[in-house]
Amino acid sequence: MRAIWKGAVSFGLVSVPVKLYAATESHDVSFRQVHAKDGGRIKYQRVCSLDGEEVAYADIAKGYETEDGEMVILDEDDLAGLPSTSSREIAVEKFVPREQIDPMLFEKSYYLEPEKTGAKPYALLRQALEAADRMAVVTIALRQRTSIAVLRVRDDVIVLQTMMWPDEVRTPDFSVDVGEVKDAEVQMATMLVDTLAGDFDPAEFEDDYAGAVEALVKAKIDGGEVKRTPTTTKSSGEVVDLLAALQKSVAAAKEARGEDDGDASDSDSDSDSDSGKGKGKGKGAAKKSAKKSAKKKAS
Repeated sequence: MRAIWKGAVSFGLVSVPVKLYAATESHDVSFRQVHAKDGGRIKYQRVCSLDGEEVAYADIAKGYETEDGEMVILDEDDLAGLPSTSSREIAVEKFVPREQIDPMLFEKSYYLEPEKTGAKPYALLRQALEAADRMAVVTIALRQRTSIAVLRVRDDVIVLQTMMWPDEVRTPDFSVDVGEVKDAEVQMATMLVDTLAGDFDPAEFEDDYAGAVEALVKAKIDGGEVKRTPTTTKSSGEVVDLLAALQKSVAAAKEARGEDDGDASDSDSDSDSDSGKGKGKGKGAAKKSAKKSAKKKAS
């Protein structure tokens, strides 16, 4: 993992130098919009909705739309005057009981790792949180904006979880009124809850959609159902050495120009037979490639 922020946790007169790491990553599956005929990616132009003309990136400004639909243009000087902070301090405001924090407020999770000089005060803060069975409400500056967050302990590591501001949590605009609920119905529902009671184990759950997409893509790759374009830069996942990857690229470039790629194909065959391990590792490589691609697209 790569640290995305460095600073210090301060509580009282104690300062704990720490590094911040993203604790989660999305494995969401996303798709590109492409031309069905040749697999070319669909490009979008920046077009003004009023005059229909394409707008250069240098001419694009930030605008704030009011409730009545009017647009207020903000320039760089306006934005520079907004409150911002570059503080490297995670300031503990107070320690609160866990049950007072609604999980709906939680946003993103990060791991805190102590610097070498902060190992002892880090352990002190961790033990204090566990002994008190409380969370520390803190403020932290991320991306030049102050955020509210909490510190809690998970598997001997202090976790920082940023939170939504109170006014960002919506209030439901509907009411639930189903009339009278009979005692017998409540008793039966309670029995059902008891029957399905158990401990939570995240390993019992699996993203079957992502797995099905990976299997489908793998099957199409194995069946040769791949659209090659002049800008193709990735292999099918079957090539595991640099020489074979280069040969594949040459063959693809020749094919795009309508040239004969027989020589390159022969070289590919020789490379595959010589490596021996290419076929066996291809399946795993394809799966990893698909996962990495999904992560990048989701972000």
